[in-house]
Amino acid sequence: MGSPCLKTFAELAVGNTVRRVLHIIKEEDISFTAVGIEGLSVTAVSDDECDSGNDDRPTLSAAVLASHARNALRAPSLQTLLDDIPVSTALSHSSSSAGDSDGKTGDKSLKTRKLKHDVIAAIGDLIEEIDTCYDQISEQAVEHIHQNEVILTLGRSRTVKEFLYAAKEKKRSFRVFVAEGAPRYQGHVLAKELVEKGVQTTVITDSAVFAMISRVNMVIVGVHAIMANGGVIAPVGMNMVALAAQRHAVPFVVVAGSHKLCPLYPHNPEVLLNELKSPSDLLDFGEFSNCMNFSTQDGTPLLNVANPTFDYVPPKLVSLFITDTGGHSPSYMYRLISEYYSADDLVVRQKSTS
Repeated sequence: MGSPCLKTFAELAVGNTVRRVLHIIKEEDISFTAVGIEGLSVTAVSDDECDSGNDDRPTLSAAVLASHARNALRAPSLQTLLDDIPVSTALSHSSSSAGDSDGKTGDKSLKTRKLKHDVIAAIGDLIEEIDTCYDQISEQAVEHIHQNEVILTLGRSRTVKEFLYAAKEKKRSFRVFVAEGAPRYQGHVLAKELVEKGVQTTVITDSAVFAMISRVNMVIVGVHAIMANGGVIAPVGMNMVALAAQRHAVPFVVVAGSHKLCPLYPHNPEVLLNELKSPSDLLDFGEFSNCMNFSTQDGTPLLNVANPTFDYVPPKLVSLFITDTGGHSPSYMYRLISEYYSADDLVVRQKSTS
């Protein structure tokens, strides 16, 4: 069997982190290779001619370096990068004598360990970046939340909560409308947490968003993923909030860590745009037990329940992204994505166990 694509929607952030790690490994390998090339010199003279220079660096022909350049353009695998000898080491060895096998083995082991050490250190920096993203985003709160403003949010997002906490700690006085986020009602939990921090909070039903949006100065929400086109995957009901904000010219601001930047587009086959939760979140089956017995002539039940988890909000409805790297417009997302991911890692595949 082939290697099927990872077609799970709920864990886009996991795929993003895997891609970041792959990009880190390749960047470290390229840097490691470049250091090796710096110690080489190019010559066009024949082997019979004497080297009158004092440069004691290994000398390679232009053909060897051209071959190396072609190899460097090929996307190396993890096994090649971490287990095999780096290309720069191979180049250095090709210019030395064949008798130093023990020295070569030791040099290979040393350089491979150095590459692994650099990769592990870079991955440690990525872990720290993810751990501190809430603090980095919260530091920007006072730039965006002003005195006596009214803010609307939907459901419960830790990033939004920390963002509002930071503004409150800076003595900003503001009010928050929290749409409850039915049917899971995570907005109730967020409202309780905000009140405990002394933030004036009003809980509203999701269907009341259009009625209340005219009183709001800004919408601040968290999302599940930011797609490559600047659109977002967010809790269900978010598209309605974004449309209401656009209709009343209210800024729609997304706060999210850079690990939620996804290099895929919504139309990519690797992305499932939604996930259906249990119907029991919506209906008490004891109450509706009689309805379950009704069906059409072909046996299709008359009562169906759809309980989607997510909404897609197109980039045209988003005013601003606030990430741990600062504020960005939706059109700038592709630039950030190109810095974080390698083009050949966009589709993450899993090995078949059969």
